[in-house]
This record gives sequence, C-alpha cells and structure tokens, in this order.
Amino acid sequence: MKLTKLEKSWILYDVGNSAFTLLVSTIMPIYFNYLAGAAGLSDETYLAYWGYAASISTLLVALSAPVLGTMADYKGFKKPIFFIAMAVGAVGCIALGLAKMWLAFLVIFVIAKTGYAASLVFYDAMLTDVTGQGRMDVVSALGYAWGYVGSCLPFLACLGLVLGAGKLGLTMETAMGLSFAVVAIWWVGCALPLLRRYRQRYYVERQPHAVRASFGRLAKTLKNVKKEKHIFLFLLAFFFYIDGVYTIIDMATAYGSALGLDSTGLLLALLVTQIVAFPCAILFGRLSKERKNSTLITICILAYLGIAIFAMFLTYQWQFWVLAVLVGMFQGGIQALSRSYFAKIVPQERSGEYFGLMDICGKGAAFFGTTIVSVITQLTGHMNLGVGAIAVLFIAGLLLFRRAAALNQGM
Repeated sequence: MKLTKLEKSWILYDVGNSAFTLLVSTIMPIYFNYLAGAAGLSDETYLAYWGYAASISTLLVALSAPVLGTMADYKGFKKPIFFIAMAVGAVGCIALGLAKMWLAFLVIFVIAKTGYAASLVFYDAMLTDVTGQGRMDVVSALGYAWGYVGSCLPFLACLGLVLGAGKLGLTMETAMGLSFAVVAIWWVGCALPLLRRYRQRYYVERQPHAVRASFGRLAKTLKNVKKEKHIFLFLLAFFFYIDGVYTIIDMATAYGSALGLDSTGLLLALLVTQIVAFPCAILFGRLSKERKNSTLITICILAYLGIAIFAMFLTYQWQFWVLAVLVGMFQGGIQALSRSYFAKIVPQERSGEYFGLMDICGKGAAFFGTTIVSVITQLTGHMNLGVGAIAVLFIAGLLLFRRAAALNQGM
C-alpha cells in the first residue's frame, strides 16, 4: 500500500514521540534510581515513588483530556492544542536534565509526561482526518511499527552517552542531561512535517463560548455513550486490558532494577523489544486485511495475560530477555488495532471528543495499574505479587471485549 505524504507525516510523529516513550521505560527510571539511591531511598520506596509519579501524570491527562478533546473538535483547534501539549512535553524533557534531586526530578517528570500523553490524545484523533476508514488498521499499525524502530536511533545515541560517559569525560548528570536534550530535539523535529501538512477535515463549527460549550457537549456525549452499548463496552474493556499493557511499559525497567538485575542488560533487552515490535506491528496490520480486528485484539489480550503471569516468577536476567521479546511481539498490535478499531466506530467529526473519552480509560487505567503495583508492593513487601495483580485486569478486559465484539459484528 502506497502511503500519502500526510500519512507519512502522521507516522513520523510516532517515530518522534516514541523516543520519549523508550526513554521513560529504560534510561529514565535507572537515572531516578541513581538519584534516589544517593538520597538513601530503599529499592521498594524507589519503585513505589516511580509508580506514584507515573500514576499522577496519567491521572492529570485522564481528567483534562475529554474537555481538551472536545475543544479540539472545533474547526481549527486540533492542531494548535496538539502543538501546545507537545511543546510542554519536549521542554519538560530538556528540563529533566537540570534536576539534581530526586523530588525535583519526579515533579518535572510528571509535567513532561503529562504533555507527552496529552499530545497523543490529539494525535490519535487526527487519524480520521489523515486517512480513510479502509486504511486505518494498516496506517495505525505502521505508526507504531516505525515508532518502535525509529526510536532506537536516539536511544542508541543516549545509550552511548550514558555508558561511555567516563571515556567521554562526562559526569553521569551531564550525560543524562545531554540524553534528554537529544530525545527532545528528535521529538520536535519529527513533528514538524505533520504540523506543516495536517488540515482538520472533520470538525464541529465553533461556538461563542468554546470552553463552556465543550463541557456541555461532553456531558451530552457521556449520556449518549451509555446508550451506544457497543462503544461503552469497548471503552470498559479497553480500560482493563490497556491497564496491564501501560503498566508493564511504565514499570518494566523499574521492576527489573528493583530486583537487582544488571542495568546494561535491562536496557539492551528493552532495545530488543523495540526491534521485535517493528515487524510484529506490521504483521498485525497486514493480518487485519484477512482476519477480523476483534480476533487479533483477543489474541493480543491472551498473550499479555500469559506475559503478566510469567512476570510474577521473574528472577534471572535471561527471563527478563524472554519477557522483552514477548512484549515486543504483541505491544504494537494491541495498541494499533485498538486505536483503529475505535476510530471506526465513533463519529468522525467528533473524533477528538471520543478519543478524549478513550484517554480517560487508557490513562485512567494506567493510573489504576501503576498504583496497584505500588500499593501491593509496599503492603506485602513482595514486588512479584504487585506485578502479578495485573493478570486479573487482562481477564476482565478479555471478557468485556468479547461482549463488545459480539455487538460489532464484522469488525
């Protein structure tokens, strides 16, 4: 399938923002562990605080995304709101390199991750403007696929700076600061073509009091979505199964570090995740032409259920490598297909509004998941039990999704 320039520009933003995602799931928690260790925090406290910070950022986006998404549906609003959110994330990413104390680092991290996550609400909603319904599965999958492999380039540069800091005559703090700057520049650079080419095709006409009107439209949609059972059940299912996915992404390196696994080995294993995810995401996009989207999402949920159970018994470095490969096989598929599945069942002119609701489920779920891991870890003193609780969420998501799929025959 030949891609248009606009589709390529949309995919390129995934390449840019995925560099920040990889930074958050690899180098960033290790550096926070370094700062926390210097301040005398225990491994259990470090893991819990990192989880709480991730939870706060996702909660902030979950609370604001529906209203912002509703505003973004007004004519000419989507691009500027998207730009502001991205700018907050990129500037915050650079500012992380200036933080020398663990608490300041966490505060800036929350701001940067909030901007990053908010930009994705508008980016996902752009899918209906960027391509046609028959191409959504493939374009969405290619976004994640190229995001995975493209993010490896700045990651390797950052890895070289961090691991080679001594030979380069740099302190750990300086090397990390440069790494954060590299990622921010990459992120903004990859966003420029989309900012230049994107035009909002589907929209709601502006109203005199945009903010107040947005709250009114949102309230009306919340009432209607309960009547639209196929959308409501999907959002409920998505809340549970994506909870586990995001929690694994956010906590993987922190979990491995807290278990005492080698930091370099963890980083390389997660690099393998990105490499494996590239062909697998493309494969799921191609399979969507031959198999129903709902069938492929079901397979991904079942796979993640097995991953969560396997993670409970993780002890050795080689097991983390196996975990990294398994996550890479299904991560892109479940995210890309869920995004395109939802884009097909919602009104195109109100995509921002509906993706804002989807973000409540996605980011609200991520808040729920990371908080569960942190609380259970602190209460029991066993990190494995905290991670194992994720499996229950995949079971709930699977049951609800099958019910939603039954109402959306043919998808």
